[in-house]
Amino acid sequence: MPRVLVPLAQGCEELEAVTIINVLRRAGAEVISASLDGQPVKGARGITLLADAPLNEFKGQDFAAVVLPGGAGTEILLKDGRILDLLERNAARGAISAAVCAAPKVLAAAGLLRGKKATSYPGALDQAPHEGTLVDAATVVDGKVITGRSAGTTMDFALLVVETLFDKAKRDEVEAKLIRQ
Repeated sequence: MPRVLVPLAQGCEELEAVTIINVLRRAGAEVISASLDGQPVKGARGITLLADAPLNEFKGQDFAAVVLPGGAGTEILLKDGRILDLLERNAARGAISAAVCAAPKVLAAAGLLRGKKATSYPGALDQAPHEGTLVDAATVVDGKVITGRSAGTTMDFALLVVETLFDKAKRDEVEAKLIRQ
């Protein structure tokens, strides 16, 4: 069972965080939500999320994927050296790095968008040096980097993470049970 870390910063977009965690757990991934400050996380819409554990409990651990929800919490993720170190270390091992909405800025700050195609919330990457190609799409996969545009694309984004982490058959299985059509 692949281990996936979903760091939760104060001000994160709740819809993105919960959708990512839910869809990946439906697929059978061991998803760990981690609060950056060890406290309950008050999201962008005032909903309080309780993380599984504080981020400090996972120092030095490896994950098959690190998936970042966006929202106002993106600025906190950007300033947290632990997140940048974790992304760089896990990417060097060939792990998946994924971010939705404004959070691709964090991947850019970690140098993970260099030479990659990516999408983000409109304008989020405009001021972030990323040395990649910004694509006008709901979701983008470029190797082990997955990006999504916004809260509205989070279901497709999460399913794409499932497909990349497992395979197309697992994605189809999870998606069929969600009865999206």
